[in-house]
Amino acid sequence: MTETDRRIIDLLIAPSRAWFSPRFYGMENFPEQGPVLLVGNHSLAGGTDAPLLAHEILVQHDRLVRGLAENVLIDVPGLRDVLHRWGIVRGNRHNCTTLLEQGEAVAVFPGGGREAMRGKGQKYKLLWEGRTGFAHMAIAAGAPIVPIAMVGGDDIYDIIFDGDHPVMRPLRAAVTGLGLRASLTPPLIRGLGPTLVPKPERFYYALGTPIDTSPWRDAADPHEAAEELKAVVKKSLEGELEFLLAERARDRGRSLLGRTLSAVGL
Repeated sequence: MTETDRRIIDLLIAPSRAWFSPRFYGMENFPEQGPVLLVGNHSLAGGTDAPLLAHEILVQHDRLVRGLAENVLIDVPGLRDVLHRWGIVRGNRHNCTTLLEQGEAVAVFPGGGREAMRGKGQKYKLLWEGRTGFAHMAIAAGAPIVPIAMVGGDDIYDIIFDGDHPVMRPLRAAVTGLGLRASLTPPLIRGLGPTLVPKPERFYYALGTPIDTSPWRDAADPHEAAEELKAVVKKSLEGELEFLLAERARDRGRSLLGRTLSAVGL
């Protein structure tokens, strides 16, 4: 990455940093070198919160986190070029494994689009049923896993109707007509008032203790090993989410109003 690229990223991230005033915990858990698989929760605002963490890692550790994008994004001309320029590739096992073998830091969100298009009452829930691919890849590459918890992204928009609501039937039909799963139907949302401007909720991030995947490397049953590792990672990530939710609960500066009052000494 060139110095010009870094300056552009700084400029692009600056408005989000100012609006969401992020706080970071456990940054010392990020490995300074070697392959690492970052495994996190996918929020409703995944395209908003994840870049702030990647930027902080770039600033603090001088490492570019490689992201894996959904096919629907990579297939968009123009957008694909932008994503590739900043290290984001098509999300599949081959690309992820190759990056890990090259010693890269890779971020994955096992819940994928299903978790991002969550319904009402599913804030900060990990929807990982049947998702063991990340565990298989980490074991095969001998890469440690660092759980990354993110809180705030599920609160900047209110869900009016989720994708399963009867009102959303026409949109579901359009989504399936494009060859996508119905579970990827986006919810109808609103931010500030009736607009799509995100609410200025503070974002909180926590990096958990790295999980060594070597104990599962020589398992007799690789599928059982992946399930067991997934359970370990899921439990660790849920613990980090609970920590962040507790931190947020006692943070007077969670909202823009609270931060403004604190800034003026009230």
